[in-house]
Amino acid sequence: MKINTKYVLFLSVVSAMGGLLFGYDWVVIGGAKPFYERYFDITSSPTLQGFAMSSALFGCLIGSAISGNITDRFGRKKPLIFSAFLFIVTSLGTGAFNSFTSFMIFRIMGGIGIGIASNVSPVYIAEISPAHMRGKLVALNQFTIAFGVLAAQLANMLIAEPVAIDATDAVIRESWNGQTGWRVMFWACAVPATLFFILMWLVPESPRWLTKAGFRDKAMKVFERIGGTDYAVKETDEIILTLKEAEYHGTKEKFSNLFSKDLAPIIILGIILAVFQQWCGINVIFNYAEEIFSAAGYGISGTLFNIVLTGVTSLIFTVIAMFIVDNKGRKPLMLAGAGGLAIVYTIIAAGYFLEIKGFFMVFWVVTAISIYGLTLAPITWVLLSEIFPNKIRGHAMSVATFALWFSCAVLTLTFPFLNRGLGTSGTFVVYATICLAGFFYILKKLPETKGKSLEEIERELTNK
Repeated sequence: MKINTKYVLFLSVVSAMGGLLFGYDWVVIGGAKPFYERYFDITSSPTLQGFAMSSALFGCLIGSAISGNITDRFGRKKPLIFSAFLFIVTSLGTGAFNSFTSFMIFRIMGGIGIGIASNVSPVYIAEISPAHMRGKLVALNQFTIAFGVLAAQLANMLIAEPVAIDATDAVIRESWNGQTGWRVMFWACAVPATLFFILMWLVPESPRWLTKAGFRDKAMKVFERIGGTDYAVKETDEIILTLKEAEYHGTKEKFSNLFSKDLAPIIILGIILAVFQQWCGINVIFNYAEEIFSAAGYGISGTLFNIVLTGVTSLIFTVIAMFIVDNKGRKPLMLAGAGGLAIVYTIIAAGYFLEIKGFFMVFWVVTAISIYGLTLAPITWVLLSEIFPNKIRGHAMSVATFALWFSCAVLTLTFPFLNRGLGTSGTFVVYATICLAGFFYILKKLPETKGKSLEEIERELTNK
């Protein structure tokens, strides 16, 4: 059996562009934050600040909630095309209007695109990937997310004009940054979104979905191009067998069946992994970098540079994760991430408590980003794309990503209040405690999935 690696990589890269747009749209608001907040005059309202930062996340909840039904009904390709269209429209609309209400509406619509793409991209990649390279290819989705994050950070830094440390809110509001710069930051996303929209028409539908939907001949053609005739026969026969086993055991393609006796433990595992990836706290560094780095003694321009530094670090360590996930396995990396972040957060909390400024704090923040980029960021998506059975993968992934974005919204909304109530030090103590709890849960509950086909994993987890 000879795998057409170039073709599989092409399909994975195109699908993973959904991750790139997800990363850009998710993080661009962090760099625009100092300027649109002054423009809309919400700097004195933590409630409006929190809603502005989390508005896209509410859209993510909608997108992830509807993605399960549409992916199981219409496949993986069409929802990705739709998400690309949403990214184009919302990136242009977010910066085009002068009212805070319009800003919020387009951010929510963009979040719907993120919710769909974050669900479907890793599933599509997992379903077209041979078992021995699936971890690397699904981790590619996290690489594109990290790349999108870095692209947003670089765009923010290059677009924004230098800001004096002692600049008042009024000066910033009337500057080019305050009137136009933050708009351009959002508009830039339309370029990769258009490319994604065009390229998605060139990829085939997921062969596993085609098999489940009864289009075995079409699925065979896709598998044949991936690995030849023998590979196609083996894969489709195994998929059909697991689908028949699912029917025999009463597993039907309905949302209500997700929490049946056989499936509930798998769904709960997926939900907890998704929630933990967010409540480990790393995303507040991206979304609230201004507050975190200002507490470490940096002004706006210095903060923008440090934000780019965190993006570069995330990208580098995500690349490393791609090359070790299929060798080291999923569970050891998840344990290293949970334990490592618990330790680093404790150090960061101590630094803020002792009012240490400058490079020391930046170093440990970057260390936290590197640990996350190597472990929890890519490996969680790999596991979510692997552990759910073929028959209900779309609905199950929808539940997991809904949980992920709901927990991300809670994290984003609560940080301003935690930061004001507990201080930055106390807030990181909370995140360190969550990471420690996550370490012990992963140690006890998470199985190893490396090197196994999706059908093998399904049999093991459902005991069939």
